[in-house]
Order: sequence, then C-alpha cells, then structure tokens
Amino acid sequence: MHKYSEMAGKALAFLCAGLVIVLTGAIIYFLGSKGLSTFFINGVSIKEFLLGTQWWPDRPPEQGGPVVGSFPFILGSVIVSLLAVCLSAPLSIIVAVFMVEIAPAWGQRLIQPAIELLAGIPSVVYGYIGLSVLVPFIRNEFGGQGFSILAGFLVLSVMILPTIISVSTDSLRALPEQWKHAAVALGSTRWQTIRMVLVPAARSGIITGVVLGLARAFGEALAVQMVIGNVRQVPSSILDPVITLTSAITMDMGYTIMGSLWNNALWSMALILLIMSFFFILVIRLVSRKGVVQ
Repeated sequence: MHKYSEMAGKALAFLCAGLVIVLTGAIIYFLGSKGLSTFFINGVSIKEFLLGTQWWPDRPPEQGGPVVGSFPFILGSVIVSLLAVCLSAPLSIIVAVFMVEIAPAWGQRLIQPAIELLAGIPSVVYGYIGLSVLVPFIRNEFGGQGFSILAGFLVLSVMILPTIISVSTDSLRALPEQWKHAAVALGSTRWQTIRMVLVPAARSGIITGVVLGLARAFGEALAVQMVIGNVRQVPSSILDPVITLTSAITMDMGYTIMGSLWNNALWSMALILLIMSFFFILVIRLVSRKGVVQ
C-alpha cells in the first residue's frame, strides 16, 4: 500500500510540474505569435516599432496610414521603473539592516507587520492615494499638471519597498553568525561589521531583491496609470506626463479588433514586457550563481 501511495504522489508531482511547463510554454508561444505578427504580417519594421515616436494605429490611409512607434511607451516604463528603484533600493537596504542588526525585538515586531501591510495594499489604493494627495501636491508646489514622472516613480517606490526589504532581510539573516563574531573579535565596530562584512556578504540576495523590485515596477499598470498622465510623447523633465507599456496596453486593448495592426502592436508591447521579465530572471540567476561570498 505504501508503495502505491508513493507512486501516486510521484505521478501527481510530475503532473503538476508538467502542467506548469505546458502553461508557461503556451503563454510564450501565444505572446510570441501575436507579438511577431506586427512585423511578419503587418509589415512594420522592428526599427520603426522600437524607435518610432508617433502612435497613430487607426489613422486612415488618406491621411498617411497607421503608424505604431512604441518608443515613448518603452522610455516611460524604463524611466519610471529605474527612478523608483533608485529611490527605493537604498531605503529598503537600510531598513533591512536596521531590522536584522540594530532594532530591538519589539522594534522588529512593529516593523515587520508594517512591511507586510504595505505588501498587502492593492495597487488601486496606491494609485488612488497618489491621485488624491500626490498629484495635487506636485501641481501646487512644483507646477505643471501634477500628472508626471515624479508622481509615478514616487508611487512605485513605495509599492516595491516590501519586495526589496523582504528579500534583503532574508539574505542578511541567512548569514552565519560566526562572521559577525569574527569581525567584532578583530576589533570592528558594529557599523564597520555591517558595512564591510555583512552587507557585502549578502550582496547577492540584496541584488536579487532589487531586481525583483525593478521587475515589479516595470510590470505595474493600474497605480502608475492613475498618476502619470498617459500622454504619448517623449518627456523632457520629471514634471512632464508620460505613458508606460502597461498603461498603453490596458487603455487601448478594449478598443481594438483582433488581428488588426493596432491589436498586434499591443501584443508586441506585451512581448517586450515578457522579454524584460526573462531578462530580469536571467540577471537573478546569474547573481545567485555567484554565491554569497566572493
């Protein structure tokens, strides 16, 4: 009986693993076939699509025909995501170090629920708070419409804090306790131990957390869409409105016809997001293979 139970459990495990692989392959095939249709069926050049700044997918032929340049969307996603990570990553690492090495037990019991609460807040709530508080503040204090890159990356930086903090905290806690004791025995202060021993030793996990936060920021749609203005143009300052890939997809997908150039161009932007996700996963794997100690 035990033998048959073990065989059944193994078969179920293989079935579940195979299902995950099949689903992943199906999604990749679907996005690939749809996204590449823009270039192989509609005849749009890759250079025109990636570097073009004009977006007129429904323009009639008598006015010059449709144009699908996604550069403003790609640039908006990259700018907002990188700025959010540049602001959030140092703050997250400092909080992680404080939780693991400095805060007393009661402090950790207060900070941990706060981080979990931040992680559990829905995206629409972040976006609505940004729309109600942050956008008017930027408009009154800095000028412009308020809907801007500044509002977008500030909202995103708060949203990705829990991801980077959690991964960085786990990486610091996983370090052997003997390393800290050895550094103290050699005469290092607590700050020198943190700066020269613990943080460098945990850098693989910390970088993994930063990359995961960047991936979360790059794929966020609703919260960013509510505060960035969604203007299809190349911005000249952080107070200008902008649009991202995810915002463009969610805004336009419901107005397109399956198989049209407009629809295929949106699938091509979804394919770009998938490729970026693969890139982030590759970076994480390369960092993880280097190990904890260099």
